[in-house]
Amino acid sequence: MQDDRTSRAQPIIELKGVEKHYQMGSFLVKALNGVDLKVFSGDYISILGPSGCGKSTMLNILGCLDQPTVGEYHLNGEDVSRLDDDSLSQVRGKRLGFIFQSYNLIQQLSVLENIEVPLYYQGVSEKKSRVIATELAHQVGLEERLDHRPTELSGGQQQRVAIARALSNDPAVILADEATGNLDSKSGADILKIFDELNSHGKTLIMITHDEGMANRTNRTIRLKDGHIAYDSKA
Repeated sequence: MQDDRTSRAQPIIELKGVEKHYQMGSFLVKALNGVDLKVFSGDYISILGPSGCGKSTMLNILGCLDQPTVGEYHLNGEDVSRLDDDSLSQVRGKRLGFIFQSYNLIQQLSVLENIEVPLYYQGVSEKKSRVIATELAHQVGLEERLDHRPTELSGGQQQRVAIARALSNDPAVILADEATGNLDSKSGADILKIFDELNSHGKTLIMITHDEGMANRTNRTIRLKDGHIAYDSKA
């Protein structure tokens, strides 16, 4: 984990004055309102806040699923805030890994095939993809489930597949959206243990959550309120 910051450190992520506006009839809603944020390599961050505070919007911006109305978003030093859809798709595929509450697995594919999906879109050879997917399946404890379909797996096992898939492109940042929200307490704890281990090996993780217990595991906590950062434990 990386706790010390120096003025010379180059952040992986930097948001500068980011706002996101939505027009709701005659009303202008500012889902994000002047957000400044730096994320450094090895950060393990939880983002919390009440419903409607801007957590989902923040995730969409950080994940290049949406663009800010105002402000800049620098990812690995590149301003991605004004890229077109095709360029944003390339950024997502090469630099980011996503883990969602609902797993988002392809039901017709096996464990290995689901893990291989991002590699297919990156043009990685079938042989190399199979090697990478097999190693990641072992890493998350699914070595005995390689040929199983999602419907043959428990919720916790499906989320393990999603984690392995998120790791397949060796992303700079992993974004997790309520990753344990559909799991029982034991399965949720197992998933969080995997997150802890990934961070201990240098992976940068950002978790959107409402769970204070999850926040207590991370080395940095950010609280959103009314579209802005009300608290940052590393500020």
